[in-house]
Amino acid sequence: MGATGPAGVSGPAGVAGAGGPAGAVGATGPAGVSEFTEFYAVMPPDNTATVAPATAVRFPNDGPTSGQITRLSASTFELPAVGTYNVSFSVAVDEPGQLVLVLNGVELPYTVYGRAANASEITGTALVQTSAVDAVLSLHNPAGEPTALTITPLAGGTDPAVASITIERLG
Repeated sequence: MGATGPAGVSGPAGVAGAGGPAGAVGATGPAGVSEFTEFYAVMPPDNTATVAPATAVRFPNDGPTSGQITRLSASTFELPAVGTYNVSFSVAVDEPGQLVLVLNGVELPYTVYGRAANASEITGTALVQTSAVDAVLSLHNPAGEPTALTITPLAGGTDPAVASITIERLG
């Protein structure tokens, strides 16, 4: 038997075959924010007195809203469905201090935010999970704190400043 000869020239490409059947539909992904609301206070005049320890900050004005999160009073808000809520707040205060989210009358220790310097904002963001419908949420000067907080009027200028709380139900 003799040696193998060189390879020949490639032939033209064949016709493409038929496509296969469609695959199964994938699982539905998680939903995004399903409802939201913002409540706010204009300073002055909405929090005229100091916020004593174990007392809630007032947010008596309604901002943008979509869904069923509602106000029960100037300082309490109803979370209508069992679920997880993203809560963020910003409040300018004159004194060093702290603020905490309170769910159904119980302070949530992982939501305590504070500052040590004078005349600045306390801001925070936390996830709050409810286990029953119509849970009640508020933002407090924590119980046991030694100082009442003054919500800063006219923070940073001559226009009234806003303190706000935004609540979003996730999923």
